[in-house]
Amino acid sequence: MEKHLSEAVRDHLATTGAEPTTGRLAAAIRAEQRLLGDSEVLELSAALRAEFTGAGPLELLLHDPDVTDVLVNGPAEVWVDAGHGLVRTAIRFPDEQTLRRLAQRLIATAGRRLDDAAPYADARLSGGARLHAVLPPIAPNGTCLSLRLPRRRAFTLAELVDKGAIPPAAAEILAALVRSRAAFLITGGTGTGKTTLLSTLLGLASPAERLLLVEDSAELRPDHPHVVRLEARPPNVEGAGGVTLDDLVRQALRMRPDRLVVGEVRGREVTTMLNALNTGHEGGCGTLHANRAADVPARLEALACAAGLTREAVHSQLAAALDVIVHLTRTPEGHRRVAEIRLLRRAPDGLVEALPAITFTPTGDLVTAPGAEALATRLSTRDGDTP
Repeated sequence: MEKHLSEAVRDHLATTGAEPTTGRLAAAIRAEQRLLGDSEVLELSAALRAEFTGAGPLELLLHDPDVTDVLVNGPAEVWVDAGHGLVRTAIRFPDEQTLRRLAQRLIATAGRRLDDAAPYADARLSGGARLHAVLPPIAPNGTCLSLRLPRRRAFTLAELVDKGAIPPAAAEILAALVRSRAAFLITGGTGTGKTTLLSTLLGLASPAERLLLVEDSAELRPDHPHVVRLEARPPNVEGAGGVTLDDLVRQALRMRPDRLVVGEVRGREVTTMLNALNTGHEGGCGTLHANRAADVPARLEALACAAGLTREAVHSQLAAALDVIVHLTRTPEGHRRVAEIRLLRRAPDGLVEALPAITFTPTGDLVTAPGAEALATRLSTRDGDTP
């Protein structure tokens, strides 16, 4: 689509003050390009409507059910991840001004500010996508957009097994993890599928249970009949009105949760969550960024100490609050899978360690480790069945 046509239609709509409906866009296009046929006018109307009110050239990518990430590195580079690693697309923006205008409009829909004085911002779009934007000169090669798209629905356990994300030998263990009401964390690096797996496992919880989901951005989509969602809110442009995850965890505890779920543990909320799991709230769970399963106790220690707890208090809380770690990895080719399961236990020095229990090879074979027997005991204590 020619840039001058886009600008001409924009000026026409600005002059009339009309909303960019399909009919008005078609009329404006005909006024500028009188020799176009009906099909061409409709096609241009759809493209312009996406530019004026949607995500412009990115609109089709955002509606692709397989796409999880859309990354824009300036007007000439658009990358997507559809489950097989990052792939560069043929999509381009006409110029930096068009891309910057799109970024500012998308951020503004969430009530945030993006300009030279505030050159970066986070926002959650109406469809659930998370958007991060950075403007030049902070991004010297052009405006950068990072869009994380939520799953339209939760996978079933069988679907994740079919896709190779869960080894067949792990499926029953993970189901028992939910049935036993053990407290667990799903860990891994960025893009390893932590939220996807957590959504699936929450769908296995008893229909009689009430799930309280606390998230920075609503991404969990459990297939469960009784779900209550609480979502954090950033402060407005005046710096007021913010609601943190820690605030929401405290509110969730007053809402009679059967399971407290923290979508991503990454700040002060870790102390409130550990307190809650130590006071009768069984079956709590969440996700945590960690490069290795062995690093999880140290990662939780760092977060909790930054929130004011002493090292001894952190490990005392941790030993009683959390039971299991399910760790995910991602291959260079983009394949996500469950790599290992570890049991959290207190070591002789009083600190909590992540004891290896089960490891899954890249081919899906199960290899037991020293903590396997203790894990089986923990998962069978409430339902009487040993996975």
